[in-house]
Amino acid sequence: MTATLDTGITKDQRGRVARELSKVLADSFAVYQKTHGYHWNVRGPEFFSYHKLLEQQYREIWEALDDLAERIRALGEFAPQGASTFANLTSIKDGDPEKDAQEMLKELMRDHETVIATARAAVEIGEAADDGASVDLLNARLAAHEQHAWMLRSSLSSK
Repeated sequence: MTATLDTGITKDQRGRVARELSKVLADSFAVYQKTHGYHWNVRGPEFFSYHKLLEQQYREIWEALDDLAERIRALGEFAPQGASTFANLTSIKDGDPEKDAQEMLKELMRDHETVIATARAAVEIGEAADDGASVDLLNARLAAHEQHAWMLRSSLSSK
């Protein structure tokens, strides 16, 4: 027998928030994978600093993935899993290891901006549902992705 979930948020509201969180999770997972891949494949005169920067970022994102998935479960929904499911939820494309370092950073910066936009949309749904826990989590993710984008933007040459 399944216990009833009664958190003061309706089933419909929980479902809407979970769907938005699923999109944030998928975008975050895509950025995690791309960042990790670019960490492996970056090259050039700034290799070491870019390699370290990307490692810091993918590690931070990896930790956050679990929080997002667990919040979806706390809302009574299943967290998405699997490559095709994530691919259907995100607009972030796979990275190209042949790009030069500057192009990798530019692409990742834009991808973080995509996650930021997805998270902002999810915040609106969470606020409408009076789901403070999801909004708090999403605001923390917004701050993290804004910081990641800023660090990447600041690392780009002024060319």
